[in-house]
Amino acid sequence: MFKRLMQSFDRLMGRGVIDDDFYEELEQALLEADTNVNTATQILAELKQAVREEKITDATAMKERLQKAIAERFRQQGPAGLIVSDEAPTVFLFVGVNGVGKTTSIAKVAHLLKRKGFSVILAAGDTFRAAAIEQLEVWANRIGVEIVRSQPGSDSSAVIFDAVTAAKARGIQFVLADTAGRQHSKDNLMHELQKVARVTEKALGRKPDEVLLVLDANTGQNAIRQAEEFTKTAGVTGLILTKLDGTARGGALIGVYERLKVPVKLIGIGEKVEDLKDFKPDQFAASLFD
Repeated sequence: MFKRLMQSFDRLMGRGVIDDDFYEELEQALLEADTNVNTATQILAELKQAVREEKITDATAMKERLQKAIAERFRQQGPAGLIVSDEAPTVFLFVGVNGVGKTTSIAKVAHLLKRKGFSVILAAGDTFRAAAIEQLEVWANRIGVEIVRSQPGSDSSAVIFDAVTAAKARGIQFVLADTAGRQHSKDNLMHELQKVARVTEKALGRKPDEVLLVLDANTGQNAIRQAEEFTKTAGVTGLILTKLDGTARGGALIGVYERLKVPVKLIGIGEKVEDLKDFKPDQFAASLFD
């Protein structure tokens, strides 16, 4: 997606002329990269103004301007990073479709918190797959944190309720709750996720501090639809972008953020438990050109 955009950009700059055809083709490349029409128009307007005022003629300067325009689209209101409640436990609910790296992302966040000296309990709320429960348990043992689990096929919301209750009783500071990977187009599964959110709120006495939607950087245009449906159903408060270690550049993310304004919290850049980074717009925009 954005990789194709950058290939188009390099090809256009290779012509050596910045004219109407250049802007028209660049607009088309932006649209094909899932940038909505209004955003593409704004980016082009900024580029045109910069070219006029700064007399930009070379590819390097133009590329820097495009990077800046993309980075600006991710400027977020309020403090960056994950929300931590003044009243323990802080609860993070992780949601997403199958195969996006949700369980691994939970482990990475748990490792980060444990390394900073916080106490953590994991809730194995993906009760549809025995492998998901086992995988989370392996991570819990490896990291050295507690876990609440049940048998495969049991009530997911009950597991998370028990984890929150246990955290309150034991003075544990963070609860990281897994949920079953589900296709956003399946109404019955999305209704069940609503139940999980309600039960979590009941156990906690407030809404989860973060509902984190995990998105695969390779997903492409479908990421926008996923984000829309999960936000509508579960009240997503933040995004985690995974699998940025491969050829994917996460280009659909600009479309997701432009549409929903849900802040990007974290990015996964590898399989190791340490491979989790804060999202930084400038670095992300620059990486699109690598």
